[in-house]
Amino acid sequence: MSTQDADTAGSTQNLTLVQAVRDGLYGEMERDDSVLVMGEDVGQNGGVFRATQGLYDEFGDDRVVDTPLAEAGIVGTAVGMAAYGMRPVPEIQFMGFIYPAFDQIISHAARMRTRSRGRYTCPMVVRAPYGGGIRAPEHHSESKEAFFVHEPGLKVVIPSTPYDTKGLLASAIRDPDPVVFLEPKLIYRAFREEVPDETYTVPLGEAAVRREGADVSVYTWGAMTRPTMEAAEDLAENEGIDCEVVDLRTLSPMDTDTILESFKKTGRAVVVHEAPKTGGLAGEITATIQEEALLYQEAPVNRVTGFDVPFPLYALEDYYLPEAARIADGIRETVEF
Repeated sequence: MSTQDADTAGSTQNLTLVQAVRDGLYGEMERDDSVLVMGEDVGQNGGVFRATQGLYDEFGDDRVVDTPLAEAGIVGTAVGMAAYGMRPVPEIQFMGFIYPAFDQIISHAARMRTRSRGRYTCPMVVRAPYGGGIRAPEHHSESKEAFFVHEPGLKVVIPSTPYDTKGLLASAIRDPDPVVFLEPKLIYRAFREEVPDETYTVPLGEAAVRREGADVSVYTWGAMTRPTMEAAEDLAENEGIDCEVVDLRTLSPMDTDTILESFKKTGRAVVVHEAPKTGGLAGEITATIQEEALLYQEAPVNRVTGFDVPFPLYALEDYYLPEAARIADGIRETVEF
């Protein structure tokens, strides 16, 4: 548990989150010849969000591979490459397009180690921008991280800062097993942060406490971390409610130790995510608290989430996504119970 995990020194760059993705890919490709990028328009075009911009010129078409528009083929090919010693990083342009590749991810990548009794592993990272907030059409705003968390054999990572993005991506690429790396495109270019030039890692499976507090624990990840922090600071300044904000960073394996440590301190919990409420990971976090820390509980666990509907078109997008005022209402309700 920490906010800055890597011991880094030296020069830095002031990067956006999507620039940190590109910087992380560059660093790992330079460090390890077995790392390659593949996907639709990732080559000379630099990817739909320009996350791979410049990599083609630097590493060539053997390691930055443009593919047909065929997600099952992209990920299926990556599974074969990984089984034979490469470390492919396939890009899916939007999470809503990942479903044709779902079978390859859960039936093959996730099972490689157990199916082969440990003879083969599947070191690959499936990258996909996820979530709403950019006024995109249907199928471009999915937040279905729970699908992948439910599958044993997969790790699921969602960064919320440029620093974490580069470090977590490096850890994911170096991991011997498959990782689904979901990038919150709402904050791809929302802010900048100093990021070390050299390569470094941020450990998978460790949450970060973004704000220390005593009254209520608020758990979140990805793009929802920013409105959650905004709500927490506003409540502290204007109403004296002291929130502890925990950014999970890795959803599988989930850092239950940090979740429970925070809850035992505050006795109250709110979970914030943009995915629909039913079957979302807020339910899993709530169950973990009930099982492991019931005697510390001062109030029901509250869930501030998206709604149980397909992600709406842009006219209702702002209403669908939890924003600071709705998050503050959920926190206030929990504290005043």
